Amino acid sequence: MPGPEPAAARRAPRRGRAAPRAGTVALVESPVQLLNVLEWAYATGGGRDGGAGTGSHGEDEGEAEAGEEEGGAAGLTVVVLPPREAMTRGQLRRMAELARDEGIAVRWQEARGGTTAPLRTVGSLLGPLRRAARIVVGDPFSRYVQLLLSLVRTGPGGARLVVVDDGTATMEFVTQLARGERLVRWHRRGAGGARAALLAPVSAAARRRMTPSADHRVEVFSSMPVEPPEHVRAVRNDFGWTRARFGPPALTGGTDLVGTSLVETGVVDDGHYLAAVTALARTHGATRYFAHRRESADKLHRIAAGTGLEIVRPDLPLELVARRGPVGRTILSFPSTVVHTLPLALAGTGVTVAVCEVDPAWLTENASPRARGFLAGVTGTARDVRRLPPAAPTSS
Repeated sequence: MPGPEPAAARRAPRRGRAAPRAGTVALVESPVQLLNVLEWAYATGGGRDGGAGTGSHGEDEGEAEAGEEEGGAAGLTVVVLPPREAMTRGQLRRMAELARDEGIAVRWQEARGGTTAPLRTVGSLLGPLRRAARIVVGDPFSRYVQLLLSLVRTGPGGARLVVVDDGTATMEFVTQLARGERLVRWHRRGAGGARAALLAPVSAAARRRMTPSADHRVEVFSSMPVEPPEHVRAVRNDFGWTRARFGPPALTGGTDLVGTSLVETGVVDDGHYLAAVTALARTHGATRYFAHRRESADKLHRIAAGTGLEIVRPDLPLELVARRGPVGRTILSFPSTVVHTLPLALAGTGVTVAVCEVDPAWLTENASPRARGFLAGVTGTARDVRRLPPAAPTSS
């Protein structure tokens, strides 16, 4: 009589049966997205297994690092899809170091390095994405992320989907999701031209992957004021990881001014922006200007020459730079992500964050029809900040 079946044989899956999903893959393209993946993992225990999180309202540029293909200590693999812009790439490298220090696997994937890079990227990531129990994305508006999502299954039998902040755009994403609208960035005007038309099928497929239902719940991890639609679980990002790892900062007693990319995105006129920065620096005695990673060198040179401000190019997201210090006792900003995130990251430090309204007359003729209302919403919904009137006359 044959003996009992070996335990290993009993555990072996039947031929043809799909392997169980496991682990978490996060797709990030900016330093802030990577920061918020770390905050999500810290707040929810995300990535430790294939199940749901436990939280409450809560230069080597080749392929993957050796030994990191299957995820790090937390069961989470972060895939960095870096842009070409040098400052963003530098911040992403620093953030990748911090993630590795947390025991998280980081895979640096050159997705934009030539004509064959997209095809190599898709071929390289398709397997890990299809095996993942959970997929975390930092920018649902990204064409690259939409392409990758269109190729995998979410919902019943597929991966769970988590969206972490890429800034204030999360507010627009949740609004468009609730209305069933096509995903379009708030500062974009029109339908997006021929390229958008070419990629429309991919965007539509990705939107279906992101559309929640009774058996496909989507999680949004955000520090933004969002009203989640039905079947969307909102988890509050309070920057607990940042506060636990860094600071509290030393305070300089002076005033710092935070730059924005409103000029670079075509929303605010360059002359009006420079006038507003000059007025803020003069009125509030600001001495340093923390540049946004997308601000042009020419614009920053003109700001320094016209105001005397010291231009600081941060090597990490501003939330970390401010938390590590030294930082001014007052931080001034135009409507942007930091008016929501800095009060959380700097809670209990005595730092005051103030937001300067954007005068509608500063907007360019090419600004999208939604720009005025969106910027007002960013200002009006910010918590624990001082609100300042427009800082410069409407004439340039």
